[in-house]
Amino acid sequence: MTATLDWNVLDIDPAAEVERIVAWIRATLAQTLHRRGLVVAISGGVDSSVCAALAVRAAGASRVYSLILPERDSSGRSARDAGELATFLGVRVQTQDIAPALEAIGCYRSRDEAVRRVLPDYREDWRIKVVIAGGREGGINHFRLVAEAPDGRRFDAPMALPEYLQIVAATNYKQRLRKTIEYHHADRLNYAVVGTPNRLEYDQGFFVKNGDGSADLKPIAHLYKSQVYALARYLELPECVATAEPTTDTYSLAQGQDEFYFALPWRSMDLALWALEHDLPASALCAPLGLAPAAAEAVYADIRAKRRTTRYLHLPPLTLISPPAMP
Repeated sequence: MTATLDWNVLDIDPAAEVERIVAWIRATLAQTLHRRGLVVAISGGVDSSVCAALAVRAAGASRVYSLILPERDSSGRSARDAGELATFLGVRVQTQDIAPALEAIGCYRSRDEAVRRVLPDYREDWRIKVVIAGGREGGINHFRLVAEAPDGRRFDAPMALPEYLQIVAATNYKQRLRKTIEYHHADRLNYAVVGTPNRLEYDQGFFVKNGDGSADLKPIAHLYKSQVYALARYLELPECVATAEPTTDTYSLAQGQDEFYFALPWRSMDLALWALEHDLPASALCAPLGLAPAAAEAVYADIRAKRRTTRYLHLPPLTLISPPAMP
């Protein structure tokens, strides 16, 4: 008999959850981290917006420093929405265009070299993105490069592993540079850095090591994406961020997270991850997600594979000796 799975398993009491998280942030800041306030980079997305709002509730607006860090490929809407959020929360905000620094360290040059090996006609005024294929159909995940010329011509080409790795390595500069700036201000102010991954991103390794994966505390890493949206509504955040669809905001062409990484759209991934974590068979996904049995098994296999292959992202540096004992 197939277990029954319903969407209401993801329901939470947002008021109680906000109170619990805020209390944890306060205690962590004062008793563990011993820092005076919090730095939050805001992107205009729901995750960073909820984290910023929780930080304000925990520490007060005067002790939250927000950063907006756009670059050449960022959506203009992201910075505008982040600015509206900062005004709404009443926090200090600094906007810094990181494109010149990325240009100087070769981010765009390295990426474009790899793109041209896939699409020799590519020019800098084209827009691009990387998309994933295969895993949802039960096969091996592979990546394709999608490009759009200024005249509207669209190209879709398979990528070999060296080109994929070089493009990703180059774009990872963006997350790592942003984190460097966050820690500069954290050091300057004696603040702690807030990480903004939700449970889906944290579990599946959808972050850059020593980039957006670095933080002193991650207050929503236990919440499914749908639960983060519930907190955004409870906190009465501006509509532009409370309903923002998740994007990578890494490539110049608009790119959903499911196009680049996840096997399913975020809401379906939430339910699939919950079911797997609660030991339900894959067949439980068939009715609520409209999946055939083989496709449901493929989703579970993809979740497990990502946990296995991204495990190293969660590991601290490995040493031959044990760390010093805590006093």
